[in-house]
Amino acid sequence: MIKFSGMFSAAAAALLTCSAYAASDADVARLGNDLTPVGAEKAGNKDGSIPAWSGGNMKAPAGWKIGQPRPDPYAADKPLYSVSAANADQYKAHLTPGQMELLKTIKGYRMDVYPTRRSCGYPDIVYQRTKENAKIGKIAADGFELGEATGSGFPFPIPSSGIEAMWNHKLRYEGQGRIEPNYTILSPRKGATDFLKLEYVAKYLVPFQAPSTKTIADANGVEFYFFQESTAPAALAGTLFAGVYYLQKLNEGWQYFPGQRRVRKLSTYAYDAPLIGLENTYYVDQAWMYNGMLDRYTYKLVGKQELLVPYNSFALRDGKRFPDEKLFGLDHLNPDARRYELHRVWKVEADVRPGQRHSAPHRVFYIDEDTWAILVVDLYDAQGKMQRVQEGSVTPIWEIGACDASQNFVSYDLPSGRYFGDIFTNGQTETDWLAGAQGRLKPDMFTEDYLRRAGSR
Repeated sequence: MIKFSGMFSAAAAALLTCSAYAASDADVARLGNDLTPVGAEKAGNKDGSIPAWSGGNMKAPAGWKIGQPRPDPYAADKPLYSVSAANADQYKAHLTPGQMELLKTIKGYRMDVYPTRRSCGYPDIVYQRTKENAKIGKIAADGFELGEATGSGFPFPIPSSGIEAMWNHKLRYEGQGRIEPNYTILSPRKGATDFLKLEYVAKYLVPFQAPSTKTIADANGVEFYFFQESTAPAALAGTLFAGVYYLQKLNEGWQYFPGQRRVRKLSTYAYDAPLIGLENTYYVDQAWMYNGMLDRYTYKLVGKQELLVPYNSFALRDGKRFPDEKLFGLDHLNPDARRYELHRVWKVEADVRPGQRHSAPHRVFYIDEDTWAILVVDLYDAQGKMQRVQEGSVTPIWEIGACDASQNFVSYDLPSGRYFGDIFTNGQTETDWLAGAQGRLKPDMFTEDYLRRAGSR
């Protein structure tokens, strides 16, 4: 196996993207030894600024109960330093080009850096299934679909290609399904002060993460089911959306419009289609940092680097400390609500395949080694200019024994000077993370027929 210590050569990376690789018994034996059970380097870095992984911190604080607001176990931490336009060059090695662009071009943009806490761990079944996948996980013959993997585990804990790392992100474990009150918010046009805010209740069912899922067929080929009801503003209240996100084919989606009292199927609501209602600032495949089919790009695994990324983002969920009027500035999120830490990430470069097209023909993904969650994405336009910069976040969710990276996303659209906050839960009723595991969500709740019945009530 190739051990990545820092960046490795572009030539080696190119070979990895086009060659098949099966983990040897010796590689598999590393999981849980010098590698964590999901494939991260267990050791810290040389100067100790990244500590060793010791199992994560998945135990709830004393006295906390499910459904209550989440206390921040690291609230006493103080920033080690702050990165701004004035000193960004000093920290350039730990920043992406997109992060540098935000620091240099957005007035008042700042990144406060805290001690690194490798807080994320997973249930034992995730470790067990991940080890099984290290032996059997395969990419399909077409080079981008998932060929074989068992559920509840990361399919490629010792990745040999960019496409494998991307599948780890897509199939990261965050429980079996949830009910999630949330909202999205779009900053004003230049010169204006009015934010666009859309509120929803979303439901997710993730059959691939059920303990009974041993094959793709066991999950009926479904990555996850998604349902969303608009609750505000009043003009959109009652609008419903249902979608099925597949492992080996395009998403399907339907929308119910209460004014028309009818359901419409959405044609090719994927890739770079603009997300409905957000004024061309966000692509469909930007949701959850990346979603949908992987067939538009080739993916090159460049290697690892140490990067400043949003982590342990409890403040973004604290509606008392950071209500909307304090959290969302005209040009950027309030830096006081952001916590950055130094973590090792996998760097994956994506370029549009010959014969395909995308409005962002070059993307660079930065994937956290401990969770396989994409935490930063730089998107470039056809002229090679920085187009958008996305940041995700990671927060431990004690009741599922895993970390969440599916809420609190921010995307900065550089040409328009606007930013978009997606799936924010700040100040909302707490997410019900056990709805899937407890059987309160069923596949027939995510269909065209269900949408029609729900809309007619």
